[in-house]
Amino acid sequence: MDTLFERLFQELSRATPASKRNCQEVAARVVEEVQRICTESQRIQNSGDVEGWASDLASHRLKQIRRYVDFGSSKGRLELHSSLSAIVYRYMTPPQVQSSYQARVSLIEDFLQNFYVESINAFRRENSVAADYRPRSSLELAEYMAFTERYAKRRIPLSRGRSQQLIILRTQTFSKQQPPETTIDIQQAIEGGDSEHPRTAPFQRLREELTTSEDTSDSESTVRERVIEQLMDYLVEKGQQDCADYFSLRLIDLPTHEIEEILEIDSRERDYLQQRFKYHLLKFSFAHNWELVHEWLGAELGRNLGLTPQQWEYFQTKITQTQAKILNLKQQGLSDLEISKTLDLTPTQLRKQWSKLLEQAWDIRNI
Repeated sequence: MDTLFERLFQELSRATPASKRNCQEVAARVVEEVQRICTESQRIQNSGDVEGWASDLASHRLKQIRRYVDFGSSKGRLELHSSLSAIVYRYMTPPQVQSSYQARVSLIEDFLQNFYVESINAFRRENSVAADYRPRSSLELAEYMAFTERYAKRRIPLSRGRSQQLIILRTQTFSKQQPPETTIDIQQAIEGGDSEHPRTAPFQRLREELTTSEDTSDSESTVRERVIEQLMDYLVEKGQQDCADYFSLRLIDLPTHEIEEILEIDSRERDYLQQRFKYHLLKFSFAHNWELVHEWLGAELGRNLGLTPQQWEYFQTKITQTQAKILNLKQQGLSDLEISKTLDLTPTQLRKQWSKLLEQAWDIRNI
């Protein structure tokens, strides 16, 4: 394995502009995966040529990684997305939904964004990386896309000696979960509750961010990734790891009974967890990181919080004098500390007033 590692390291160093350390890390992960496969496969162990198998498997993985490196970030994503879309297209047939081309494409977009989240979680589990690892360099991104392609095509054993690709099984499950003549929205994906609550209606826009083309963002940080990553960090910081786990499972669109089974909770405990997550989701969106949330909603201060001219005029008649002063000072670019001093408010009082103001704006926007 030492010889194999050295060969992979040298080839990655020659074929990519990645740093020495980056090439070593990727080579080590490939060797680790190959070693695990060779150890666990009885067929390989019985072949009498474990070393040859290891070399072939490593070469195949190296070829895949180099292929995505050559594509580059944007073209690589497009290639992977197109390849997986072609596999799942014929299986995306929700009950009682017209099987038009556009209907299927919309559902495929939803499904694949969830699948990519599942894939990065699988990559973290199966490799010696941090729990919050994300590909940063072009080489790491190529490695992740190559892994996602293999992960999607894994053969899962079924009854009577049959098998099926993992992504097809996921597609069939996803398709069956679609309600008649509608597609899922973010309310179902991250909360599991009804979508009639006016305060949570804006979160349906997160679905749009999840399906937005990556071409509009750089390879290391998109609004979607920042929203998910910072919400996860917020939940962990607040001691709500169970809420973070629940969020992760909702993102990959697992049905309720599977979530309960994985978290080892009953339906009553899951309902309570769901409501607690909803509470923290609102706290995150209205107070903790409102700028980021409003960015992906297209409702920043410079855009009158996403209100139309008529809604903005109506909104200003509904807020208090204190809230109007806060809004005016925020628009002038003053910091929270400066606003607190100007209006003689404590930081806590300012946060509460601003949170209420944002809630009012969102309620008006979704009337």
